Amino acid sequence: QVQLVESGGGLVQAGGSLRLSCAASGRTLSNYAMGWFRQAPGKEREFVAAINWSSSSTSYAHFVKGRFTISRDNAKNTVYLQMNSLKPEDTAVYYCAASTWYSGAVVVVTTTLYNYWGQGTQVTVSS
Repeated sequence: QVQLVESGGGLVQAGGSLRLSCAASGRTLSNYAMGWFRQAPGKEREFVAAINWSSSSTSYAHFVKGRFTISRDNAKNTVYLQMNSLKPEDTAVYYCAASTWYSGAVVVVTTTLYNYWGQGTQVTVSS
């Protein structure tokens, strides 16, 4: 069984930065696709960023492109989301996800294609 634990969320002013971490345990995820999603109150969970196993391929939602960067350290079984130039509309619970169904060059951007999820970490951006 895989456990994913997010950390690094908090309250930040608009224009600030946060770095989210997602530590995996129970199984090495170095061969699999990983991603970040977010869910704001009253809204559906939405894709933010994804990365393949080797970090050679990444994908970003249009609303974070140029501001957020996803990365991973397979030796630490950890994925990161560096968030810069944060906006109030970035306020949400951010979730880390792993897909053991996909490996290689594939990046996964769809929630239904991930089979492991963390519990989420709250990010609040004040104006």
